Amino acid sequence: MGDELQSELESIPGRPNRADVIRLLAEDLSGSELNTLLLEVFRARTAASSAADLLRRYRENRFVQPAAADPIALRRLELALLSIAVRHGAAPVQLSPVAPLGTASVIAEVDQNNVVSALRGTEVVSDATNLLALHACELIRARGASRRKEERLRLCTTHRHVRAQFWGNAPGMLPHFHLFGQVTAGRDTGSYGFEKPAFWEHIALYRAIFRERFDADIEVILSARGGYSDAEGLLAWIVAEGEARGAGGIRLTIGAAKPDHRYYAGLQFTIKTTIAGKELTIGDGGFVDWTQRLLGNKKERLLISAIGLERLMS
Repeated sequence: MGDELQSELESIPGRPNRADVIRLLAEDLSGSELNTLLLEVFRARTAASSAADLLRRYRENRFVQPAAADPIALRRLELALLSIAVRHGAAPVQLSPVAPLGTASVIAEVDQNNVVSALRGTEVVSDATNLLALHACELIRARGASRRKEERLRLCTTHRHVRAQFWGNAPGMLPHFHLFGQVTAGRDTGSYGFEKPAFWEHIALYRAIFRERFDADIEVILSARGGYSDAEGLLAWIVAEGEARGAGGIRLTIGAAKPDHRYYAGLQFTIKTTIAGKELTIGDGGFVDWTQRLLGNKKERLLISAIGLERLMS
């Protein structure tokens, strides 16, 4: 532990109250100092642990228990979905198991307590679309002036997610689970020139997935959200674009508008399907402002979406 950090910790008189500790850890220590301190804490805690303690932690910790899904069937499903995605123009990315600390809470405004925070400035991935958005921004930044105005960047992945919310015994609410996710990044070109094709590219991919793998059609429920000056107009343009494309086999319905919704901007969509007589609400997506904030440019646009994989195996 660094001398400066050791001195600062020793300067706290008596037993510090909770507010003092939080202020010290969150504000007064640098990132490297905090990391050094926590590494020492966890090293001390594990040094005092026995093999019996380790087995008890495995038994009691819901985050470390294996999933019930058949791993071979899951891998085959992942490979099939990624192969379909490639044929539809999305580039697969093998993401890291961890993301920069704050990835979910800074851009997606998710409570940090719903994420498994980690050491070395990281958190366990709780939403792969957050990390895909960061990767897209790095690719966009690297291309710089060579980037074409109407160019759209399409990325996808399959990824195991960990979320810290405790749902009790609620069906389908697992501490870790697999998703297929995709993002499309681009620029505003006027008259929803980004939004219309990006939306229908996502839907075309999901339509292909459910038809090819499950011989099933999909229903897409569209709902207007806040964050766009004319969300209802955006929704109408999206519907008209679908009619022009002849999106047969897709049932398109309109859900309730929620102008105060803060996660999605302009439009949210929900995907439903029926497989072997069982109706499933299997995924959702929508436009978000993450690339605008990350790149500091109001002209940036981003569409994200994801579907759950384990429910497709039940």
